[in-house]
Amino acid sequence: MSEARAAVERVIADWGARVRAEDSRIGPAIAYALESPGKRLRPALVMAVHRALGGAGDVAPLASAVEVVHCYSLVHDDLPCMDDDDLRRGRPTTHRQFGVETATAAGYRMIPLAGRVLAAGAAELGLTEGVVSAMAAELFAAAGARGMIGGQMLDLEAEGRSLTQGELERMHRAKTGALIAASAVLGARAAGADGERVAALRGYGEEIGLAFQIADDLLDASSSSAELGKTAGKDARQHKATFATVLGAGAAGAEAGRRVACAVDHLRRARVDSLLLVDFAHFMVERRS
Repeated sequence: MSEARAAVERVIADWGARVRAEDSRIGPAIAYALESPGKRLRPALVMAVHRALGGAGDVAPLASAVEVVHCYSLVHDDLPCMDDDDLRRGRPTTHRQFGVETATAAGYRMIPLAGRVLAAGAAELGLTEGVVSAMAAELFAAAGARGMIGGQMLDLEAEGRSLTQGELERMHRAKTGALIAASAVLGARAAGADGERVAALRGYGEEIGLAFQIADDLLDASSSSAELGKTAGKDARQHKATFATVLGAGAAGAEAGRRVACAVDHLRRARVDSLLLVDFAHFMVERRS
């Protein structure tokens, strides 16, 4: 994780400098959102899968495209019309720092920026046009109506309502899990994986994505804002159904462990023998922030 974070930070810093130079009004807000300190977990997953499957070359520039999409989602998720949050990654949210109008525009502009980052990273790896096209389709589908945006809509509609476990899973497979699954797929495609292994890594990503969200729900209910780097207890104040409230803390923890086991089983059935990816799956539920 440390190695991946350092590599991605270098790429992000370069793109931050570019957007500042290109647009003096919106560029600083984009750079602020990109450069906010984080785990860089999603690009780390791209890099881990690429390494596990024997990929060649530096995949960090390509993997950073996933982080751009993730950062865009955080900017919009924090807006007053959404979660109305003041704190993200231990510092003021983008709209608190630059204003709602500028933050909203910055989020929108980060979507095509992710395409630029992806294309530049793919060019460095010498990937074919067909592979790059498949990657772009994967990334932006995960960000769109069948992924994050659709999941966010379900989340907003569910506020103040009781949800079943199935409804909660459907929402979070889209809102959180889709981009994590796409990260695994991008790493596999960058490594030249065949169809069977791409499908297995998609399944692995879907399962650890759900495990990540369950762990997130438990952390929100039990940790402080200082520990999380974002406002703790927000789900309860907004009357949101979570895995912690629907299942209870003990059962939710057990469900997260079951999802990790399912993820590892996807690797086993596709004959992907990687302790790195097994450890990555366990990290999703063992992390403290």
